Amino acid sequence: MKTRVILFGYGKFGVNIADTMYTHGAEIILVEADEERYKKALARGFDQCRLIDVTQDEELETLPIKETDQLACVMDDDHLNVFLVLSLRALYPKNRILAISDSIHATRKLKMAGADKVIDLYAVSANRIHNILNKPIATHFLEGFMDHTHEYSFREIVIPEGSFLHGKRLGEVDFHQYGIIFIGMIDVELGNSFIFVTTGLDHKLDAGDIIVCIGHDEDLDRFAEAIGASQEVFV
Repeated sequence: MKTRVILFGYGKFGVNIADTMYTHGAEIILVEADEERYKKALARGFDQCRLIDVTQDEELETLPIKETDQLACVMDDDHLNVFLVLSLRALYPKNRILAISDSIHATRKLKMAGADKVIDLYAVSANRIHNILNKPIATHFLEGFMDHTHEYSFREIVIPEGSFLHGKRLGEVDFHQYGIIFIGMIDVELGNSFIFVTTGLDHKLDAGDIIVCIGHDEDLDRFAEAIGASQEVFV
């Protein structure tokens, strides 16, 4: 099923987030309170764009939000983001809400307001600086993959029900034949912790587990399609 995201804000953060999600196939409904940014989003090709006052619950209730939609609050104003998360959590209690923050105080408020996940931009920047200082070779290597001039990317792929991967051990799977590099996984039986390939443990794969890998976009697409089959077709 195609991921559908209701993205609140098309400012300094929202522009890049919207473009990236669209590139990866997500269906995006943009919500803006500023008319100029609303027009900018339309000109960019985001035809599913709504211009509303996000401080008014009556207007938020007019949005075509389904329970399966992901709600992303990326307004430039931290205070508006907190207010928006609070309103959305009350109106749409079953939806997953993600928000961004540029301060420790805002992060705490967003979590208290009901955000399921808060991306702290300061923490992200601090981690990046740490990696550059302590792991310059690895950082440079990964940046090469993530550079927009390349067609390589990270991908999280959920093992679907009925997949031939269900019940297999990691050591039995030849990821190289698909042209991708296996980085790690989240084993749902062991919790939500990320397990790097460098641990050397031969985990059993199950439907619902999340595989994280790097590769050429078309190879990742091919792998995601291949694991949907009940039997492996060697390529």
